[in-house]
Amino acid sequence: MTSESKSIVIVPTYNEAENIRLLVADILAIGCSPQTLPPRAADPASSPRLAQSCFAVDALVVDDNSPDGTGQIADELAARYSSVHVRHRTGKLGLGTAYIAGFRYALAQDYDRILTMDADFSHHPRYIPAMIEKSLDEADLVVGSRYVRGGGTHGCTLPRKALSWAANAFAKTVLGLQTADCTAGFRCYRAEVLTSIDLDSIFSSGYSFLIEMLYKCHRHGWRIGEVPILFENRRRGASKISQQEITKAMYTVLRLGTQRFRSLGTRDA
Repeated sequence: MTSESKSIVIVPTYNEAENIRLLVADILAIGCSPQTLPPRAADPASSPRLAQSCFAVDALVVDDNSPDGTGQIADELAARYSSVHVRHRTGKLGLGTAYIAGFRYALAQDYDRILTMDADFSHHPRYIPAMIEKSLDEADLVVGSRYVRGGGTHGCTLPRKALSWAANAFAKTVLGLQTADCTAGFRCYRAEVLTSIDLDSIFSSGYSFLIEMLYKCHRHGWRIGEVPILFENRRRGASKISQQEITKAMYTVLRLGTQRFRSLGTRDA
C-alpha cells in the first residue's frame, strides 16, 4: 500500500549559480520512483528496503538577490517546471529569515512535509526519501545527521570537523538536547511542527536559527528522529560560514540556555 505525501524542499540561495540547476534537477528526479532506504532504526542489521510511499517533491528556491544570477536561473527553472517555485528577496537577509519565508509559503500552500537543505550539495537529495519516510510514522522532525551510526563527513578539514563537534557538544550540554546533530540544516518538518511555533518570536537570523528551531521543537515535545547522511564539503562556490556567524551561534546557545535554566528554576520553586 502506498501513501501520498505532499512535500517541498526549501533551498535558500546566495551566489549558488554553479549548483542550483543541478540540485533542483536531482530534487525533481526523486518523484515517485522506488527509493532504496536504510534499515529500520529498530533493526540496524536488517537489509536496505524500498520506500513504500509516493513522494511528490517540489522545490522552493529562496534567493537573496544573488549577484551571480542564481535568482534568474531559478526563474528559468520555475518557468519550465510547475513543481519549482521561487521567492526573491531584496538582499542577503540571513539564513533563518530565508527559512521562515519558505515555511510561510509552504504552510500557505498546504504542504504536509517541509524540508530544508543547503544548495551546495553538502546535503544530497538522495537522502530525502528516507527522511520523509521516517516522518510518516516515527518522528515529527527528522534531521539528516552526520553523527549517528552510518553518518559521517567527506572532504572536511580537521579544524572544521573539530568546530562542528564542539558546537554540537556545547549546544547539547547547555540546552539539554538529545539530538546527535544539533547544527544540521538538512531537516524534514511535519507541517504541525511549524504551525505550533511562533515564527515571529525567533530571534536568530543566521545559522544559529537552526539551533533555536531545534530547541523550540524539543521544548514543544515533538518527536525528533535522525537519518544518517554523508555530509560532503562543497565542491563549487564559496562557503557562507563566517567568524561572525560562529559568534552568533555561541550567543544563541547561551541566550537559550539562560532561558532554560530560569524556567527550570521557576518550576523547581
